[in-house]
Amino acid sequence: MRKKLIFFMTSISLISCQTMKNNSSSASHKINDSLDLEINKIYQQENFNGFSVSIVNDESTLYQKGFGFSDVKEKKPYTENTIQNIASVSKTLVGIALLKAQELGKLNLDDPIQKYLPFKISNPKFPQIPITVRQLATHTSSILDNEFYLSKNYFLKPSQNLTGLKLNFDDEQVFNPSDSTITMSVFLENVLSEQGKWNANSFSAHKPGEIYEYSNVGTALAAFIVERVTGQEFSAFTKEYILKPLQMKDSGWKFEEIQFSKFSRLYENPKTVLPYYLSATYPDGGFITSIHDLSKYLTELIKGYNGKGTILNQKSYKEYFTPQLSAVNFTERNTQNPYSESYNVGIFMGFGYTGYVGHTGGDPGVMSMMFLILKITWEEL
Repeated sequence: MRKKLIFFMTSISLISCQTMKNNSSSASHKINDSLDLEINKIYQQENFNGFSVSIVNDESTLYQKGFGFSDVKEKKPYTENTIQNIASVSKTLVGIALLKAQELGKLNLDDPIQKYLPFKISNPKFPQIPITVRQLATHTSSILDNEFYLSKNYFLKPSQNLTGLKLNFDDEQVFNPSDSTITMSVFLENVLSEQGKWNANSFSAHKPGEIYEYSNVGTALAAFIVERVTGQEFSAFTKEYILKPLQMKDSGWKFEEIQFSKFSRLYENPKTVLPYYLSATYPDGGFITSIHDLSKYLTELIKGYNGKGTILNQKSYKEYFTPQLSAVNFTERNTQNPYSESYNVGIFMGFGYTGYVGHTGGDPGVMSMMFLILKITWEEL
């Protein structure tokens, strides 16, 4: 959700588009042992209590393993079946959902968002310039995350023991009481509509379509539009068109959709335990999954990139993986971090300056990375 990366509970996925078929069994074991050794060195630095790693190709999972603990106090191992929310990597599913809705004839990415909304949204500085669905998907809508994104959006999971837990994060993000939870629709109307009570500083000084400005709220609005045009809750739509076809049985958007006993504890740092939480704008970062399930999704994305995907048609996948912006759309571009997805974007899919394609994510207690590495060999691993 938030662009700030929190490096303490992590689910990391590295993906190769190359099939790497020719390795022998003994070579594969040596590579796995080498990866175990190198990743254990990261764990031994004690920045992470627990995490998992997966490497996949377009056919199968090549490497998958958990390290450390999902619950330090209970000495519960972090495994490939441990589940957690994966922060902004979730946005890649919003992109898939938008394109599936377009395939179904429910929307067009180049339509004005107002065509699909029950309340009026426009940048008050440019009221005559319509915001489009595509602009939401490429973070060029001019919609910003204002202060209420952190103070009014996050809510405590009901029925959890809060004794000894820190009820805010990073001194600015508030976990609100569970009995004050609001819907995505209510939150979006309050922060974006002309009559909204939290709409201060919700829009930039740039025209819609002009400048890349990363927006969690814009992502949630895109998911809300999927709900409006399909008549399905976003979680139900993605379950039907993504999770079920890929047999992602340990994944979902809500606590009641997953087996909570598998959920990792969350930590602000290795010693400070955070509560479990949810958010009104859950599609922008609230997807819950395991590395085992996520690997199935990653394999599908590689197939889609190679023209062999199953949950979208070839035309949709081509649009998903096509950079949508140019240099004029950026006030600055990150050319220092090879894992930054903010050099260019497809439909909620990021492109780094190195050619890596994917997304990062950071939220309270969570950091995640998911990238397609387009040219790699076993020797390079």
